[in-house]
Amino acid sequence: MFRLFSLIYALSGPTLAGVLIVAALTMNMFDTKSIVVAAVAGFVLGIPAAWLVARQISSNG
Repeated sequence: MFRLFSLIYALSGPTLAGVLIVAALTMNMFDTKSIVVAAVAGFVLGIPAAWLVARQISSNG
């Protein structure tokens, strides 16, 4: 389960961080603090997302 979680997090963390950074830039938040907060929030939100996906995959397969 941990290996599957790690692989999924390696994909979902940076993806969510990138999406939130693009969202911050779209809202004209060009300061460093907003971009860093968006990146950290994406990596933190990637943890439960990866855990839920890994749990679903491991319970169905």
